[in-house]
Amino acid sequence: MRRYLRVVVLCLACGFCSLLYAFSQLAVSLEEGAGGGGGKPQAAVASWLAGGGRGAVRGTGGAGPAAHPGGSGRYSLKIQPVEKMHLAVVACGERLEETMTMLKSAIIFSMKPLQFHIFAEDQLHHSFKDRLDSWSFLQTFNYTLYPITFPSENAAEWKKLFKPCASQRLFLPLILKEVDSLLYVDTDILFLRPVDDIWSLLKKFHSTQIAAMAPEHEEPRIGWYNRFARHPYYGKTGVNSGVMLMNMTRMRRKYFKNDMTTVRLQWGDILMPLLKKYKLNITWGDQDLLNIVFFHNPESLFVFPCQWNYRPDHCIYGSNCQEAEEEGIFILHGNRGVYHDDKQPAFRAVYEALRNCSFEDDNIRSLLKPLELELQKTVHTYHGKIYKIFIKQLAKSVRDRYATSPKEK
Repeated sequence: MRRYLRVVVLCLACGFCSLLYAFSQLAVSLEEGAGGGGGKPQAAVASWLAGGGRGAVRGTGGAGPAAHPGGSGRYSLKIQPVEKMHLAVVACGERLEETMTMLKSAIIFSMKPLQFHIFAEDQLHHSFKDRLDSWSFLQTFNYTLYPITFPSENAAEWKKLFKPCASQRLFLPLILKEVDSLLYVDTDILFLRPVDDIWSLLKKFHSTQIAAMAPEHEEPRIGWYNRFARHPYYGKTGVNSGVMLMNMTRMRRKYFKNDMTTVRLQWGDILMPLLKKYKLNITWGDQDLLNIVFFHNPESLFVFPCQWNYRPDHCIYGSNCQEAEEEGIFILHGNRGVYHDDKQPAFRAVYEALRNCSFEDDNIRSLLKPLELELQKTVHTYHGKIYKIFIKQLAKSVRDRYATSPKEK
């Protein structure tokens, strides 16, 4: 009798386990089939859209195709979050239109999604929000607006250093504490090739490098720092901070050598002592302070070629950026206000072409011919004589991104 009871109990136990297994498999099947995928992988694909703060524009950008691998209608558990590129700019005064043109040039050619960090005076916030929200149909970028902020105890001194708000860039590693890497650019920058390409230079940093900039000059005979500076500066001709790529995690962790104390100081501790020591000797404000820092810590700087920060100085007395002559201009920097006067018409022609360009593929494809005709009108200038360097890389970028229609891709 006991033997039969044991058999019955064993059979009941097996039957119960079988039912549990069957129900669990049914639940998994329903979860995978409903709506084309499970919640967690979908969240991973769209994770770069989360947050964004005030006025955030949300979109899927390059993440969309990865959501349906192989057209199977199911999400892969191996999907990785899409990397976003962080771009920061500081805008004060009459810089709204110039900044919007810079942002447009970044959006037109870039492939990975962009996260814009826009530091602007309060009166500009509404205009930025209206303009950027009108681009939300692009679904390729996020943005956050920030007020201009300096350390409270020295705010007035920092704000009046060089141009209004310019020194804000020095404090980006301390404000954007959750951002690992960042590309800072001035408002008068135009991208003539994808942001992805300069972003990829981060992978070329060796273990001690925390930032990348281009030389201030290629030709020492016309260099400013080597002829006039009354403070230390990096290398032979100094560096220009209008385009600055940063590994901010490393910047926050590093202890910097300096000429104020034998003790090495972190980024948040070194800025004010530097200003106090050199404020009577610096002309270009925050850029001079960066030159002083990297003079004492040269192993921390990655120097990229002049075509990544091409300025009027590179052809004001004749061409002196060989890399641009060979490969074209990658990033155009219209400092000295050359986008808005007639002193350097080649720079202004490129700016006007991109400012007036819409986001429609056909409009971008038709950008080059009218621009080339305008550039040909500038051949009486040093820049105009080599006008093809202004469109060489731009033509490649248009061809690579817009040569074929979406149906043909």
